[in-house]
Amino acid sequence: MTHRIGYLVGSLSQDSINRVLAKALIRVAPDSLELTEIPIRDLPLYNRDDEMDPVPAVTEFKAAVEGSDGLLFVSPEYNRSIPAPLKNAIDWGSRPWGQNSFARKPTGIIGASVGAIGTAVMQSSMRSVLSFLDAPQLNAPEAYITFKPEVYGDDGEVADEGTEKFLRHYMDEYAAFVERVLSVTLPGHMGDSDPDTMH
Repeated sequence: MTHRIGYLVGSLSQDSINRVLAKALIRVAPDSLELTEIPIRDLPLYNRDDEMDPVPAVTEFKAAVEGSDGLLFVSPEYNRSIPAPLKNAIDWGSRPWGQNSFARKPTGIIGASVGAIGTAVMQSSMRSVLSFLDAPQLNAPEAYITFKPEVYGDDGEVADEGTEKFLRHYMDEYAAFVERVLSVTLPGHMGDSDPDTMH
């Protein structure tokens, strides 16, 4: 069975190293995963006043999240936290109250940085947010990628054998995690968690 996985790139930059990483993950992903980007670029800043009459970009975003069997977050770390565009997307997806699009979606978090600690602090923050949103997370292996441009090709090819092996292992583990979560998730119960994230 093929599972539809929506991936979100936390940077809006077209030449983001995390977009490069996403291409590499698609290349090494097992055949059981079909990965499609869920764009976040056109989402307006979250405003509770607009929840009940959102612009089409919000409606389309929530529909894409809800239509995915699982979600993969590929993101940089900004100022030791989640990039604002990604957090904004998560806030929209969790609202309005009673319509949390992330509930019970198996998730994975991975990110690349030129620094030595990768995106560890961002991922820690993301785990807190996703836990509140009732989105199960792949806890191991953790993946904090120190980005080396000479390793990654434009087509997603990974030149370093060790790096490719690790990324392939990560995606294999994520695929198995998706299978486990979906096997115990009852049909018809997606998205019924009600976290009231903002007041």
